[in-house]
Amino acid sequence: MGDGRWRTAGRWRTAGSALVRVIVVWAVSTLTMLALAGLLPDFELQSADGDSITRTALTAVWGAGAFGLLGALVWPVVVRALLLVPALVLGLLVFFLNGSLLLIALWLIPDGRGAADPETAVVVAAVMSAVASATSTALAVRDDDAYRRRLYRLAARTRPRAVTEGPPTPGVGGDPPPVPGTLFLQLDGVGHRVLRDAVDDGLMPTVAGWLDTTHRLTPWRTDWSSQTGASQLGILHGSNEDVPAFRWYEKDTGRLMVSNRPASAVELQRRAIARTGDGGLLTLDGASRGNLFSGGADQLALVLSMAARRGRRNRSRAGYFAYFADPANAVRTAGSFVAEAVRETAQSTRARLRKQTPRVSRGGAYPLIRAFATVVERDVVVAAVIGDLLAGRTAVYADLVAYDEVAHHSGPHGHDTDRVLARLDRSIALIAKVAEHAPRPYRIVLLSDHGQSPGATFEGVYGLTLRDLVRAGCGLPVPRRVRHTPWGHPQTESGGGSEARDAARDALRSALHRPVDEDGERMGEQVRDEAEPIVLASGNLGLVSFPGVPHRMTREEIDRRHPALLRTLANHPGVGFLLVASAEHGSVVLGRGGAEVPLAELADDGPLAVFGPGAADAVRRTDGFPHVADIMVNSMYDPATGTVHAFEEQIGSHGGLGGEQGRPFLLSPVDFSAPVPDGGELVGAEQVHQVLRRWLRECAGPQVPLEISPRISDAEAFLPVDGPVVPEKKS
Repeated sequence: MGDGRWRTAGRWRTAGSALVRVIVVWAVSTLTMLALAGLLPDFELQSADGDSITRTALTAVWGAGAFGLLGALVWPVVVRALLLVPALVLGLLVFFLNGSLLLIALWLIPDGRGAADPETAVVVAAVMSAVASATSTALAVRDDDAYRRRLYRLAARTRPRAVTEGPPTPGVGGDPPPVPGTLFLQLDGVGHRVLRDAVDDGLMPTVAGWLDTTHRLTPWRTDWSSQTGASQLGILHGSNEDVPAFRWYEKDTGRLMVSNRPASAVELQRRAIARTGDGGLLTLDGASRGNLFSGGADQLALVLSMAARRGRRNRSRAGYFAYFADPANAVRTAGSFVAEAVRETAQSTRARLRKQTPRVSRGGAYPLIRAFATVVERDVVVAAVIGDLLAGRTAVYADLVAYDEVAHHSGPHGHDTDRVLARLDRSIALIAKVAEHAPRPYRIVLLSDHGQSPGATFEGVYGLTLRDLVRAGCGLPVPRRVRHTPWGHPQTESGGGSEARDAARDALRSALHRPVDEDGERMGEQVRDEAEPIVLASGNLGLVSFPGVPHRMTREEIDRRHPALLRTLANHPGVGFLLVASAEHGSVVLGRGGAEVPLAELADDGPLAVFGPGAADAVRRTDGFPHVADIMVNSMYDPATGTVHAFEEQIGSHGGLGGEQGRPFLLSPVDFSAPVPDGGELVGAEQVHQVLRRWLRECAGPQVPLEISPRISDAEAFLPVDGPVVPEKKS
């Protein structure tokens, strides 16, 4: 009986507190509306003949109440409908829609006393939403229960779930402590050196504090394909076998695979699950946020492999609804979106006026793309993670892509990326603060999937693309500018000297002006009617495939068909080495000056000397992939400057071997066992997956199933697809 009275009294107190907060927010919104009416000439709360102060105040009370009610009732419905709108456009519509709600609220005022121009309505709505949000948050902070409920609403949660308790502590009375949860937060593209420099320069004080007290920093080495598709697939699903690059051509299906296309992502996830027989790192009570792959999680938001799903269970944009259902969040993010687009425009203009080099084009839609990655994606993912923590989920894996996007176009080091790193640190601090309110303790692991290596583009330095060079070597038509390519800029080359320049020049000339054979026909002319080579770029890794030949071509076959091609590529000063199959040696690595090393004899010297330890093993592993290209081309790398030459328009790149791109980091709590023994090295995304698995087992053992992995025939049950997958177009 007594407990019932206490519960009833508690409900009344909660209801009373909520009513007080509503009244206070309403009053503050009313005062804000009155102030804006006095400041803005095109915003009126009076009739044409004028009204008394009391009448004007009542009009403001009515208008503020109607606007608040519309925001609570209509806005979530509008946002759900907007899930059909491309995510990049969503932020631009927020101001317009919020202003439209204000105009409706003014129209509802009796006697037509409220009026505003559409442009003014947008401003008034934005200010009122921001003030109401700030007031509500300030009141809620004084009430822990209200603060939690607000954060739950932020991620569409209503209450924390039951949390598994740990074993009782020997000799200690009371309830057993809850089992710790684990948050894996991926800082996309942030290399080990970049993180260390950011900490030393004071850009990331939260991370610095962890390093000084609770966490250890461990570098790890990527596979040859140093990009998110390969790394995240290996980390989340335990296998990145047969992912030779970010994009590649598969001869057996005629399919162009691109890691960030939904149909390719779901196919890669399916293959990994079939190969391992396991759903992934997050199979039990996990959440995947902002990733390419699900990791087997049940709770998914902004996961690319979901976008291939058809039917009503397609939740590929559900994370947007959870966040933008609050109009204050929508206004805040939309304002930051516009500010970031303006900031990018200013930064690119400054770089152009100062004639900074290297530099790539940053016009067109790029300012909007950058704003989406650094603002919208960040805000939505952080909000989803906060909801996961307060819901008490066992394992959460989230990806923040802001740094990677900016570094591609601004370079991995500099003012632009420094600001992004500082904002990432603030996001980390917010998540860590919210974790203190979670129903279970959380261990937070920071990690990255790869780094980025700086350097001018291949085309910027040499005046031609990799595709131009391949076509020249095949005797195919090339643009006129290629015939007059400037060669040998000493300040942009590394190694090889004049001999390399001369060899490259001679190789290209011989490819463009092929000698005439005894029958009076150009050598290689017989292949003109065959399918042209497909040349793809993944950072500083290039792939050349001949679709007219159903199998992987050998060096001998390529030399017969295109006698100048391999020599042209291998001797170019912008190329580090080639990997090609060989009928005689199995496979060989080719380098400048006629260097040729059979794969069985390959070591971290010779053509691979500058690429550091582990390069030979990485190349050897990729050579065994079923869909490795006919010719794998890795750009040059200058260890003195750390530069590479990307085969696409990026001055900060990753995807191949060479420099910082292959050295990401793992920042883990010291409560976990060491990632590797003292003196050991963490190599490859698959090994990182095993480390993360071990840590999950250490929390409550086991959190990742070991004996209940699905049969391969049942593996697709873990895929976020319950209908036909949207196929990729064949090339």
